[in-house]
Amino acid sequence: MHRHVEPACTCNRLMSLGELFLEAMASGVITNREVAWVTCHQDDFNRTEEAVAQRLGRLMDEGSIQLGCRLPSA
Repeated sequence: MHRHVEPACTCNRLMSLGELFLEAMASGVITNREVAWVTCHQDDFNRTEEAVAQRLGRLMDEGSIQLGCRLPSA
């Protein structure tokens, strides 16, 4: 039986889930790269971070946070 193995995560851990969450709440937007980062690091989250990630998912589901791109401020 052949089992598909995903490549190891190559994204860095320089940002924290808390920073990502606050940025998404402030802007109303989460980027594809940020969603990929959450997915990549979810196995390393502690219980509090797991709750934050779930909340982020619920906010996306209800439309309070949109998947998109953030424009740099002028």
